Amino acid sequence: MKKAFTLAEVLVTLGIIGVVSAMTVPTLMNNHRKKVFVTQLQKVYTEVQQAFLQYKTDKNAISLTEAGLGSQSEVNNFLKTYFKTVTVCSKLDEPCIPHTEYRNLAGNTVGDGIEDVNKWWGSVNCAVLGSGAAICIEALSAHSSGGVKWSHILVDTNGLQGPNIGGRDVFFLAYFEDGTIDEESVVPVCNASKQCTLPANARETRENLYNKMCQTSSRFRGCFGKILNDGWEMNY
Repeated sequence: MKKAFTLAEVLVTLGIIGVVSAMTVPTLMNNHRKKVFVTQLQKVYTEVQQAFLQYKTDKNAISLTEAGLGSQSEVNNFLKTYFKTVTVCSKLDEPCIPHTEYRNLAGNTVGDGIEDVNKWWGSVNCAVLGSGAAICIEALSAHSSGGVKWSHILVDTNGLQGPNIGGRDVFFLAYFEDGTIDEESVVPVCNASKQCTLPANARETRENLYNKMCQTSSRFRGCFGKILNDGWEMNY
């Protein structure tokens, strides 16, 4: 006598598999998307840091300010010279940046916030890199905290592709004259020789910014810092 499953047993088993799949597959896909976004962000982060280091070396300078990134024209030249660019734009606009389509994690459109950045930044150039990411860099002369000059970088890790959500594929970063890239409130402590270290409260500052601003801010502050704090994981 041969033993076999009845049709009812097979159908019950398939039903259970279907329910489990429906519960787990969306989570697995969501985690995969987050991993892709973080990988793309980390690639841009590393590429920009290496470009800063090479730029200082080529200029025989100890800081980015000394090397010349205090003027927007030099920043634009730096962008064109030290990156493999596919497209260069004269402002935050297509085909580099889809500024009218960005949303924050709360689901609110933040087009006005990006347009305001256009007003602040003026002649800032953006570029689409060979990886497909888009970056826009503001000159160092715009800001100073604790005697350390710093400014902004807008990174869209996949250019015009979606979802165009701050904290997912779009980030506002700050860069400092020693070449550090972080949140704008995490200002390095630098001596007269521009030898710099992270402030002791760096992790706490990033976490506070994340809690207050990442979900709802038009500039997504704290999202990048949270990823740094969590060891390049998007745990939100």
